[in-house]
Amino acid sequence: MSVTILQARTPLGDPHDCTDAADELSVLGAIYDTLVRREGAKFVPGLAECWQVSGGGRIWRFFLRSGVTFHDGTDCDAAAVQASLERMTREDKGYTLGSPAVWRQYLEGATYAASGLALTVTLAQPMADFCDVLVQAFIVAPSAFEALDAGDKSAHCGTGPFRLARWSEDRLELEASGAPHWPEPQNTFLHIVREPDAQKRLAAVVAGEAQMATAIFPHADGRGAKQYSYRAPVAIIYLLNAAKGPLGDPRVRKALSLAVDRDAIVRDVLGGAGEPLHGFVSPAHFGADGAQRVPHDPNMARQLLCDAGYKDGLELAVDCPTRLPDEAQILTDVLAEQLANVGIRLSVHIHEDREAYAHMVRRKEIRDLCVFDSSPMSTFRVLYEKIDSRIAGAWWQGYRNTTVEALIDRGRETDNSAEREAIYREAYRLLQQDPAWLTLYNPLRAVAFSRDIKGFSMPVDGVPDLRALPRLTGAAHG
Repeated sequence: MSVTILQARTPLGDPHDCTDAADELSVLGAIYDTLVRREGAKFVPGLAECWQVSGGGRIWRFFLRSGVTFHDGTDCDAAAVQASLERMTREDKGYTLGSPAVWRQYLEGATYAASGLALTVTLAQPMADFCDVLVQAFIVAPSAFEALDAGDKSAHCGTGPFRLARWSEDRLELEASGAPHWPEPQNTFLHIVREPDAQKRLAAVVAGEAQMATAIFPHADGRGAKQYSYRAPVAIIYLLNAAKGPLGDPRVRKALSLAVDRDAIVRDVLGGAGEPLHGFVSPAHFGADGAQRVPHDPNMARQLLCDAGYKDGLELAVDCPTRLPDEAQILTDVLAEQLANVGIRLSVHIHEDREAYAHMVRRKEIRDLCVFDSSPMSTFRVLYEKIDSRIAGAWWQGYRNTTVEALIDRGRETDNSAEREAIYREAYRLLQQDPAWLTLYNPLRAVAFSRDIKGFSMPVDGVPDLRALPRLTGAAHG
């Protein structure tokens, strides 16, 4: 059974680099396994049949499935898993746009005890949310390390239900690996083809040239295809320069949050293809409180600006890229119109080189605010990497709230998930009252199939699970 899937990109980077790109994670998730998998808001067994956590979130014991082998026939045991975790810790791994060594900050200094199918990981610092890292810790055959380090993209070798058969810049071909530890996929061959144009991806499904198209716009004209909409967890935001200038004053930051009409922004910028975002993470994130909404209150915004010494208004300088998000310029235009109603004027500075823009943000060289996105599915990672002033991570922009930081410390040591969720819910509330960012919306996207897929739903992280696709009939061979 051969299936053609169209994506905007067909990336196939190093499995130990950090990425939140759904089109890359879907492919890696088909080739590789991880110790644990995310299922809804919970974590379920992957290569680890079960695990234990103790020592206030520092000591993690994993008990692996027996009989698991890599695609090259070598054993996947505790020593092999340890090798992948150690490779992730390298300074040259875990790179994401503008932010190197993402995984090293969590795994550096960890010690390991591997014996057969039992692996104990003792972290240097507590991290009760360690599963947030492990869900992207792809376990790679140690025999492939050297070739992967040399940039050989044909060298991918995991334990997943698919193996890499062929690779080119515009096309990936995966075939069922025959892995006995997972159910056999219902589709034997996956042809993953690059098509940057979302409308063309959808049209190909309608024409019967493909069986699946990802990341299309909801309600696009696609009669003849079955579309399933979902909320992408990426948060579209403006990072605020709290280190200097007017936005160092929490009253001004709060005024911006109250001045914007998020529903109108979703309507005017996205044509309704989004959901207003009222907190620093999406409603699907652990500890988010969907009942807590930020009101649109321009009168209170004006009062806060007056209290902060800006009764005659003020001008803020905005850095704006031309992509990621692709609607950044029109979004900034709409935001300028809304903020003008409370006396805030925007001067806009456009950046066409997105990677240079990311490095500018990482170096903390933004003006007063900048268009950005926040994509980790981990509430802890967002707090730790982007909001905690003691870490001053890549995307941190001078914000400091000692009460929130105390909650971060409590959360990292609280291995009871219900108690930890309550801690993050309190952080969510505090960050609405004293916002680090101007949060606006989560985009809505859709996936299209050539036929109705009963019971289909997109995983909460917005990453298609290629290993779990039902049998898709009438497949094209491309």
